[in-house]
Amino acid sequence: MKTNVLNYHVIVKPDIETGTGKPGFTAFCPTLGVADDGDTVEEAITNVKEAIRTYVSSLKADGLFVPTDNPSQDILTQVSLPASGLFNFI
Repeated sequence: MKTNVLNYHVIVKPDIETGTGKPGFTAFCPTLGVADDGDTVEEAITNVKEAIRTYVSSLKADGLFVPTDNPSQDILTQVSLPASGLFNFI
């Protein structure tokens, strides 16, 4: 069986589970607007990969355009912050 490999950017952030208040992680694919969560980073990534597969498969089945990331459009932005002071990163 021939397969195609599609690469997508995924952003993983710490999150709080709605309803239970339990800490976990959310993984989001901005190109497709697909997200899923998990108790660990690895679980969130595994879950969003399956959500991406399902979404892309449904787009293909319906004959719709499948968006992909364009690596040549990657942008890295740097910001400078004062060395003093405390920062709370979430």
